[in-house]
Amino acid sequence: MTVPSAPTSADAKRLTTRVAELERERKHLLAVVEILKELSTSLHFTDILQTIARKLGEAFGLDRCSIFLAERGGESVRLVASYEDPTIRNYVVDLERYPELKRAMQSGETVFIADAATDPSLKHVKGEFISRRVKSITVVPITWRGTAIGAIFLRTFRDGSPFSEADMRFVQVVASLTAQALSNAHRYERLAQRQRETGETMRRLELERAALVSFLGRLLAAFGEREGAAAAGGGGGEQPRASAQELDRLVAVAMAVIQEEAKAR
Repeated sequence: MTVPSAPTSADAKRLTTRVAELERERKHLLAVVEILKELSTSLHFTDILQTIARKLGEAFGLDRCSIFLAERGGESVRLVASYEDPTIRNYVVDLERYPELKRAMQSGETVFIADAATDPSLKHVKGEFISRRVKSITVVPITWRGTAIGAIFLRTFRDGSPFSEADMRFVQVVASLTAQALSNAHRYERLAQRQRETGETMRRLELERAALVSFLGRLLAAFGEREGAAAAGGGGGEQPRASAQELDRLVAVAMAVIQEEAKAR
């Protein structure tokens, strides 16, 4: 019988690493479930994006988590949700100031900068990164039908947990959910707009029908008076004074036209 060897420090290290990975996966799944739960309760895209930024910021303990949406033309984007400052909404950002964001938007691929303070493309903000203890930057594009329509921007602390491949895949899943949620919200808003327009059209048609009925009533009454018959009810009692005067004018015009037609015959 073979006696199992005693666990080594390497075994313990592997076990500790695996437990940490499983714990992180558990947090990812919980975050996705919570995001899906909150997405199901709202169809307003600003609330949806703020929820996602907050959940990601809480899940990773980030220095910054922002969501941007592309402007028409692609020269700029709008900051529409922010984990560190939820009051920031609809702020226009020049892409030239954020080369990592510009690269993700143009390529449609995830951009990862392991050490932001030493990256040559970000030397213009190196001092800020050092003072805020920024470590890595990850920008995951939000794509819809092959086009980048926005991006999720994440920035980690230098003394925080490093951003792993699994973390990156998780944010890509969230970006895909975000794109779908935005599509649903857009579809809902278009439907609501159509319903409002339909309601306005129906109201206008009802007013036109009421005006036509009133006009015909007055026209018939005018004919009745000319024939010496008893005057029929006008049906315009609910019309405003100005509308009633206009109807009287139209009736007079119609009567004049009818009289002329009769003469021609």
